[in-house]
Amino acid sequence: MMRTSSIRSQDDPLSLAIRPPPEETDTDRHIRLQHEAEARRISEQIDEELRSEREKLKKSKSDVKLLLLGQAESGKSTLQKQFQLMYSPASLESERMSWRTVVYFNVVRSIKKILTTLETFDDIDDGTDSQSTLERQELGDYLPPRASSSATPSIHSSQIGVALSPPSPTSPTSPTASSPIRGSTAISDLRRRLLPLTNTEPQLADRLSGGVAVSGSGKGEVYVRSGWQARTIQKALSVIDADPLVDDVARMLEQSREDIRTLWENQVVRALITSRKLKLDEWSEFFLNNISRISARNYVPSTDDILHARIQTMGVAEHIFDVDIHGKTVTWHLFDVGGARGQRHSWVPYFDDANAIIFVSPISAFDQYLEEDPRTNRIDDSLQLFTQICSNQLLKKVHLVLFLNKTDILKTKLERGLSVSKYILSYGDRPNEFESVVQYFRAHFLQVHRRNNENRRVLYTHLTNVVDTKATQSIIGNVRDSIFRGYLQSAALV
Repeated sequence: MMRTSSIRSQDDPLSLAIRPPPEETDTDRHIRLQHEAEARRISEQIDEELRSEREKLKKSKSDVKLLLLGQAESGKSTLQKQFQLMYSPASLESERMSWRTVVYFNVVRSIKKILTTLETFDDIDDGTDSQSTLERQELGDYLPPRASSSATPSIHSSQIGVALSPPSPTSPTSPTASSPIRGSTAISDLRRRLLPLTNTEPQLADRLSGGVAVSGSGKGEVYVRSGWQARTIQKALSVIDADPLVDDVARMLEQSREDIRTLWENQVVRALITSRKLKLDEWSEFFLNNISRISARNYVPSTDDILHARIQTMGVAEHIFDVDIHGKTVTWHLFDVGGARGQRHSWVPYFDDANAIIFVSPISAFDQYLEEDPRTNRIDDSLQLFTQICSNQLLKKVHLVLFLNKTDILKTKLERGLSVSKYILSYGDRPNEFESVVQYFRAHFLQVHRRNNENRRVLYTHLTNVVDTKATQSIIGNVRDSIFRGYLQSAALV
């Protein structure tokens, strides 16, 4: 009869392997036992980590993963702030002071762009008149003729706004803060006084981006990585109770308040904006209109300031919220992605397990072109990008929501007489009115969805202005419910 080895049998290979050597000393035995204890500890730690990972994986299957997709400057990050304000207001409050740096950067960049534009037009003026070529072009149609004692009559009033060439002897010499700027000397003085402030732009940009430059994503833009708010605050606190850079900018803004207001209210600047020879960013008007408050000592950004503050996202930033839906708390993972062309490849790894997508398209951008490719209209780029999302096989079962965003800016552009057909030739002779324009753009996005909708997926469409907190949070509530219903159906729970 064959003998079977027991666990303790000397014939057991494992027992032979772990049996201490016969010549083991007390010191060797002590070291061996220490090693065995450490090995057991590591093994138990690995077991615990595996158990934790299994629990985490089990829990994550019940989480909702929401992607915010769209081109750069479409409003994705602003929408993310609205989610944060609605579901995690404490986290937004903890970041509030970090946004001061962004607001200051936005203000300084706007001032610098205005001065650069004025200087550009001044350079092409021959300086032979008391008014610049720019001023004659921009204000000539609106101003009455003035009497002149010279042999050659002048067709311009002396009470017009900025003159970028040397003033005539009859021109007033001392502009006040509330009056238009007169003469190139006044412009030069203003530029000189604001120079220390505008020179801080690269330092503020470096503070926000950490010195990171993104190639292929447009010129002169500043990009931030996830967690920049904490890093900004940490840098500020690393110096005893103060951030010298931000404090210096705050002091210069306070001292330059009247100069900034004078520049912003100048007639030529306003005419340049109206004629679209000066194209400021969408948030510039908000901050420059509020310069008295922003330049005040001990300025703290308001929630509206944070929503309007503009800085581009680099890569993918994850934000986690606990959302209460009809008595059930569900963890939402919201992914805010960089929308520049050079960064869109980073979206793909998040497609596998996404539950829902909110695609944000700025329909006010019909007159704008990509920073990365000036030949491509932004509406056309947005439609192409939406086509890629709708046709992607990984996303065929994902809940899809479309935000046609920046309706407030669209209304303003149409009210100012900007013609859609000038930039979108296919718009033809349709009425240049808000409802007609919106329906035209909506129809194009719906057509893209229909052509790529083999699974008969519903597309939820909303007209949005995501800086409007009350309206946006109402829409978020509706989107939340529709996403959760779709999530339950896909999980076969309803």
